[in-house]
Amino acid sequence: MADIVLRVRLVGGGSMDVTYDDPGAGSEAEVITHVVTTLADDAGVLRCSHGDRLVVLYARGVCAVEVAPRGAVL
Repeated sequence: MADIVLRVRLVGGGSMDVTYDDPGAGSEAEVITHVVTTLADDAGVLRCSHGDRLVVLYARGVCAVEVAPRGAVL
């Protein structure tokens, strides 16, 4: 299982740090590839967490994604 922390900038100007995990991924690079591929599609959706909360990111609302090298503070 690989998980990463993403800093997401939204179209409305806000930003948030979320955690995305993929139990089937073997490496962090595979997870990053999956995130970028999913968000490149207009109909792409990612289930993430922000602290204890479930957050669903819709590709149309995301304008930028940054992968935190050591993880952001959630």
